[in-house]
Amino acid sequence: MSELKKNLMKQGMKLMSDPRVMKLMQDERVMKAVMKAMSLPGRAQGLAQEQAEKIAKAMALATEDEVKDLKRTVRRLEEEIARMQKDSKK
Repeated sequence: MSELKKNLMKQGMKLMSDPRVMKLMQDERVMKAVMKAMSLPGRAQGLAQEQAEKIAKAMALATEDEVKDLKRTVRRLEEEIARMQKDSKK
């Protein structure tokens, strides 16, 4: 995978040094299109996560964030109980 990434970067740098590509990249419309294309994976992931949360809610399932919050709360309560037990023994 690393070799593939290196090759892609090398080819990309070679392309960017081409005067025709440099001229094309100066066009505002092209840059907007490139920026939109680069933001697509993040937007798609956000949409997929949003849909998963809606499905989980519809099926009365806990989401990953809710489970993390519950674990944090349980840990805090366990620590508080341990502290209270320790204080009551004194």
